[in-house]
Amino acid sequence: MLVLPVPLVASLVLSFLLVRALARGEGTPLLLALIAAGAAQGALVALVQHYGLTALRPLQPITASLLPPLAWLAFVAAALRPLSARDAAHGAAPLVAAASVVLAPAAIDVVVVATFAGYGIALLLAARGGAALPDARLESGEVPRLIWRAIGLLLVGSAASDALIAADQALLVGAWRDPIISLFTALALVAIGALALSRDLRPSGRDAETPAREPLPPLRDPQAEEEDAALVARLEALMERDAPHLDPDLTLSRLARRLGVPAKALSGAINRVRGENVSRFVNGHRVARACALLAEGADVTRAMLESGFGTKSNFNREFLRVTGTSPRAWRAAHASASPAPSGSAPPRWASSPSPPR
Repeated sequence: MLVLPVPLVASLVLSFLLVRALARGEGTPLLLALIAAGAAQGALVALVQHYGLTALRPLQPITASLLPPLAWLAFVAAALRPLSARDAAHGAAPLVAAASVVLAPAAIDVVVVATFAGYGIALLLAARGGAALPDARLESGEVPRLIWRAIGLLLVGSAASDALIAADQALLVGAWRDPIISLFTALALVAIGALALSRDLRPSGRDAETPAREPLPPLRDPQAEEEDAALVARLEALMERDAPHLDPDLTLSRLARRLGVPAKALSGAINRVRGENVSRFVNGHRVARACALLAEGADVTRAMLESGFGTKSNFNREFLRVTGTSPRAWRAAHASASPAPSGSAPPRWASSPSPPR
């Protein structure tokens, strides 16, 4: 019976995910590069640890150090902003690892652990609750943030496993090296690869407009509060007039550009005036529209698609959050009711003023 080492199994799984993603046109180039790097790392570990190709051992820390900066760059490109020339500085991580292999082999464990831990902590901080993700799809709510935080945790966990390997090598002459690599490294690689292909991280079709960059006045006085209220009122007027929430690719950056303000200004104003984040605000409008369609007799799939949701999971999650019930149950209870007349007050559960007309 053929028995494959765990790192090789991880490499094969990632290779399968990569081929499937390419065939389906899923993922971004950086996310696909992250999966490919993980597959290559798993194969390299298997060749060195289980098939005796020890001449390849010096390559392990170099290829491993590619993973954290790739994860960070994928996060920036998918959720924050377009990449720029300054992001090329992240190529220093594998270069430092390569230099350590040649010039300071005793320091290589420190370099690898610091790289994984540093990028993992940076991801956790950048995707923390309350931090705006301007280019993440608003339809997905908090899911993109949670996925990026999970990837950050996996990078920190990989740093911890590398530290365990270094300690084992120093104290126990590597007695537990192979089990640690199999358990932590392989599982972390597969988990990162699977998370990277989540549909909630798919690109939003970012346009080429430049976001406004004028500074947001700090909320210190009644005038600032009035400015926040005025900005939210402008947003409500935009939602009522143009219904931008019906676009499944809508992002905070796009909304901010429509209003000519910085993304952080809009996000902060919504949070201070409405007490909710921008994704909940927008998805509340989408749910209100879906309810109007369901009340008119539309089926659940039509209501989902025509209210700006792209996936059933996101639609069901946000509908339950806003109304406290499922779309089918809501339709069964309200489909016979007449649609609210134009200009009528919204239902008390809706977070938007009225369904778009």
